[in-house]
Amino acid sequence: MSLLGRNLPQAIQEQGKEIRIFMPRYGIINERRNQLHEVIRLSGMNLIINDTDHPLIIKVASIQKARMQIYFIDNDDFFSKKKYTVFDQNGKFCEDNDYRSIFFNRGVIEAVRKQNWSPDIVHCSGWFTALMPLFIKRGFKDNPLFNESKVIYSIYDDSFQGNIRAGFEKKVKLPGMTTKDLKYYKDPSYVDLTKAAIDFSDGIIIGSEKINPEIAEYLKTCNKPTLEYQASENYADVYNDFYDTILNTK
Repeated sequence: MSLLGRNLPQAIQEQGKEIRIFMPRYGIINERRNQLHEVIRLSGMNLIINDTDHPLIIKVASIQKARMQIYFIDNDDFFSKKKYTVFDQNGKFCEDNDYRSIFFNRGVIEAVRKQNWSPDIVHCSGWFTALMPLFIKRGFKDNPLFNESKVIYSIYDDSFQGNIRAGFEKKVKLPGMTTKDLKYYKDPSYVDLTKAAIDFSDGIIIGSEKINPEIAEYLKTCNKPTLEYQASENYADVYNDFYDTILNTK
């Protein structure tokens, strides 16, 4: 996932598309070594999740060789103070991953809104971004920046055991969402989150050679444009063609 996240954007950018990359500012990312700095004009707002305010901090770093910038969604409680990713130092799935995933996905949307940038495609990678299709297609469906955006979701072999803690649907809900929209979110498993992401996406990419078998079966019933796993070195060309196909699909 990390290699694809690094190399695919550069390859697509070199084919003439404008790219913006967003990721969580996990605490294991060395801010000084990677020369991260806060983007003041994008930071300074709070995201309200479950009636609680959480400060949104947006930082940026550059990959000079690729002439690309990466935007980092940060919050002291959710990311920078935790020296791990979604599993803690003991290998345990973080209990607050519910808040963290909501904060990240909504933080990306707010950053894009502040940039006044309308993406043609929002490409989401892995379960941590699984809420983005719901937010784009339901929470922000009437926003002029997103109402024509297509969403592509990449499925990886990145499952977790157990369920997100109860009450997730209340934390996720935004104005305009219905009970039907939130059917998978009561106390979702990895499979639930992935099924919901598939339902709200315009196209699916299989990012790993092997994926959860229940998800693989579910995909067969969905009639979604799907790009199978690409093992070849020219995968960027195939991805680029898939982007174009989704853009041209009404």
